[in-house]
Amino acid sequence: MNPAPREAIECDVLIAGGGPAGLSCAIRLADLIKSHPNQGGGLSAENIFVIEKAPEIGAHCLSGALLDPRALRELIPDFEAQGAPLETLVTSDAVYYFTSGRQFKLPITPPFLRNHGHYAVSLNKLVKWLGARAERAGISLFPGFAGMEVLYEGNRVAGARTGDKGIDRMGNRKTNFQPGYDIRAKITVFAEGTHGSLTKQLRSRFKLDEGRNPQVFALGLKELWEIPAGRIKQGAVVHTAGWPLAGKFGGGFIYALSETLLSLGLVAGLDYEDPRFDPHTAFQQWKTHVWLRQLLTGGRMIRYGAKTIPEGGYFSVPATAVNGAMIIGDSAGFLNSQRLKGIHLAMKSGMIAAEIAFGALRAQDASESRLAAFESAWKNSWVGRELWRVRNYHQGFEHGFWRGAASAAFQYITGGRGVSPRKSAPPDYQHLRKLADTDAHQPLALKPDGSLTFDKLADVYHSGTHHEEDQPPHLLIADYNICNDRCAREYGNPCQHFCPAAVYEMEDQPDGGRRLKLNPSNCVHCKTCDIEDPYQIITWVCPEGGGGPRYDGM
Repeated sequence: MNPAPREAIECDVLIAGGGPAGLSCAIRLADLIKSHPNQGGGLSAENIFVIEKAPEIGAHCLSGALLDPRALRELIPDFEAQGAPLETLVTSDAVYYFTSGRQFKLPITPPFLRNHGHYAVSLNKLVKWLGARAERAGISLFPGFAGMEVLYEGNRVAGARTGDKGIDRMGNRKTNFQPGYDIRAKITVFAEGTHGSLTKQLRSRFKLDEGRNPQVFALGLKELWEIPAGRIKQGAVVHTAGWPLAGKFGGGFIYALSETLLSLGLVAGLDYEDPRFDPHTAFQQWKTHVWLRQLLTGGRMIRYGAKTIPEGGYFSVPATAVNGAMIIGDSAGFLNSQRLKGIHLAMKSGMIAAEIAFGALRAQDASESRLAAFESAWKNSWVGRELWRVRNYHQGFEHGFWRGAASAAFQYITGGRGVSPRKSAPPDYQHLRKLADTDAHQPLALKPDGSLTFDKLADVYHSGTHHEEDQPPHLLIADYNICNDRCAREYGNPCQHFCPAAVYEMEDQPDGGRRLKLNPSNCVHCKTCDIEDPYQIITWVCPEGGGGPRYDGM
């Protein structure tokens, strides 16, 4: 099949990703253009393009979410008066340690888990609101357009190519075929969220991770619940540690958006060792704890989602500027793993990138030497200072929860240094042990009851996930023989456990063997498979634009 002719579109700045980082970048840049009408060199907001793989702005945005309003206040000082969709102010904090049958409340809430003055929000609603504001500013938004390939001119990033639409699963053009666009830009900003596929291409080509720690991740699983009134006060925030993670990094959260609406979930580090560990099962089992059961019984689960979280911190942030491009937000790893907060850092990184881009456009110079100012700017801002104070946090938990807790306490006392000035840890997938080296005890098991606990397919249904069925698979397996033979023997096919959406399934065959079956239409775009596969033979790429979850109200 001959390549389809593609229309080329020119713009000043292309932002790949319409989340909090990308929209903050676009809005700040539009504000700078508006406030410097005689210095912008003919720049206009309509030449700021934002492409987003979700069918509408915000549909793929998922987070806890507790918002430190610092960056939002800088971007939009009167955001309350402007009607920002803030669910509630945090009114109380508590931390519990769970055992299988009891809970112990910490007498003092650690300073980094104190959230007074912060807001419990729906990130989906907040990003929709930012998108509407960007649209009113004249910024060109393109939801439903997935970035598939980075465009280059020599060693310069020149934009991105969006995906074709109307291709069947065999790669043939359907009657509704529409070729993607080549969007060429003077400056491209990558704001795709965690483990972005375009950013992954960029990091590989320019070796942006050289000299950096490997990025490490956690998987966050979340449900939105309606419960009877009178059980918890609006604005209450509860964090949990301990059971059922059994010494693993992570914990639970409960945010009372109102007296009857709860945002709750479990975060599990992907640096666990047992290939049979299933984070989704752990999440469901967590809800059976007596304390949570009393809170949730009689309520109903209304939404579900899953997202990976970049937790490597300061030393895992790659080089964030190259010739013609910058990387911001979760794509770069701007997240405070100690506070479990990244929205404010993502927004501020986008705003800083906008200021650097504005200066580069005015100077008509988007070279690496010019854009390298972004690297020094974020490091010298409160983003860099905040990340520096927790620079060794997640790595301190490599050898278990209690040693990690002790390490975290010492780091707090020493301003983030801890025992060594720079701790490193291997990539998450290298922690997985082969079955032969794993204890023989059975992994977590749970039979979902359909009211308090749910299987993966029921949760996927509540994520609103939809993909066009007849399209090429967006999960690329380099060698199925490894999956069906070597991985089955050595690791027991951990993909069927770590995926929170039942995308990977081992099917029995008539000859007595088992073969991997993909269910890509279930995918909630968390990218755990691309991160955690022990052979690194799974590549996640964007499906046809507009596919995926719909995290309404999440």
